[in-house]
Amino acid sequence: MESRICIFLLKALPLLVLLGLSGGCSLLRTAEPAVYSESEPVIKPGIERRTITEADIDSEDFEVGAFVGVMGIEDFGSNVVYGVRASYHATEDFFFEAAAGATRADETSYETLSGGAQLLTDSQRDLYYYNLSLGYNVLPGESFIGSRHAFNSALYLVAGVGNTEFADDSHFTYSVGAGYRFLLNDWVALHLDFKDHIFESDLLGTDKYTHNLEGTVGLSMFF
Repeated sequence: MESRICIFLLKALPLLVLLGLSGGCSLLRTAEPAVYSESEPVIKPGIERRTITEADIDSEDFEVGAFVGVMGIEDFGSNVVYGVRASYHATEDFFFEAAAGATRADETSYETLSGGAQLLTDSQRDLYYYNLSLGYNVLPGESFIGSRHAFNSALYLVAGVGNTEFADDSHFTYSVGAGYRFLLNDWVALHLDFKDHIFESDLLGTDKYTHNLEGTVGLSMFF
């Protein structure tokens, strides 16, 4: 019934306007605009914000440090190795590193089984090396301890050349390896490194390239 009345009123709209009677039809009323509150979001996420403290790398490019670990001299056993390193970070990806280390050779299996035959004197068993390497940060990123602490870190590769003093002889040496750098704060870093020092030797009667594996842990400082 109401729809018929409204159709009639629409046909007579000009007259109704003049008479002021158009307010009686609900279809002719103007709808009020919807009011939205800006104080509350339409969707409330259920994620609680957390504050994370991140250790930033120092803005300086030079890094110096020391390391200690184990080095296995091929055919002469494994022993403690220690040394120092210095690095220059040319870019965010590439760096140059100079390192020097020292260790000592044990007896070979032949010397042990022979019961007295010595291939090297006591002083000849000391090994010293130094090398200059180019490093590349393969996977720079962050490491997390707990839910509130993030630390800059990087997995890197290194390759270089140098010299090894062993058994009263100097050996041109190739070195290759990988490492992991963990920034404890903005100027101190923890390093884990694994390297292979490769040089030619004829101590056992034949010339061959020996692989001398090294694993170290160290601390360094940026300045």
